[in-house]
Amino acid sequence: MGNNKGIPIIKVEDISYKYSKDLVLEDVSLQVPQGAFLAIVGPNGSGKSTLLKLILGVLKIQKGEVELFGQPIRQFKDWQKIGFVSQKANSFNTGFPATVFEVVLSGLTKKIGLFKIPRKEHKKKVVKALESVGMLSFKDRNIGELSGGQQQRVFIARSLVSEPELMILDEPTVGVDQKNVQQFYEILDMMNKQLGITLILVTHDVATVTDKVTHVACINKTLHFHGDACEYNELNEEELSSIYGHGVQLLSHNH
Repeated sequence: MGNNKGIPIIKVEDISYKYSKDLVLEDVSLQVPQGAFLAIVGPNGSGKSTLLKLILGVLKIQKGEVELFGQPIRQFKDWQKIGFVSQKANSFNTGFPATVFEVVLSGLTKKIGLFKIPRKEHKKKVVKALESVGMLSFKDRNIGELSGGQQQRVFIARSLVSEPELMILDEPTVGVDQKNVQQFYEILDMMNKQLGITLILVTHDVATVTDKVTHVACINKTLHFHGDACEYNELNEEELSSIYGHGVQLLSHNH
């Protein structure tokens, strides 16, 4: 990884954002060091997805500053360093006529070039990505035949195939059953610890991942808590309630 160790991979400074008159984020600042696994948590409508869209350049910054890999987002061009996995499992068109192999290969479209023939090295990368998420034996299956959890593992492989340094996942386990959720988090753990990929995970299910994440950020319009996972685990119910209002049951630690 060519990144300077001292520079945070993401730096968000004093970000505020409003849709028409509704302020959804207010003066949010946080940094994500290289190699971190950050969980972003908060109730529905707390601004988590808006923050991701600002980091990914999908929304234009209204106030504040975002830096990626040490560069202001306006100047940042190296988008292949960043992988993104959304809540696809919940809404994927099951009639889509593509094999698992083809879906993952499509993650290399930029590198291969549109309508160009993939070379042997590209196919090797697809095999490696599918192996790392335990889906190689499904490579010839139609993506629409898979369960939600299996589809999400394929979408992770699609992001992995271009060898990103940062992976952002927006509630990727929505619509995935509990057994597959555990396997899914094991894969994220492996990507972070073995492949050295910095991860940002927006989740409602932080109690399930606190043994895997390194940092937690609690957002409810403003940033209420940002620290390492151990500090977060030590918050009592009262402190969590003050962040979440009535949403504290989402974060019970009795797993």
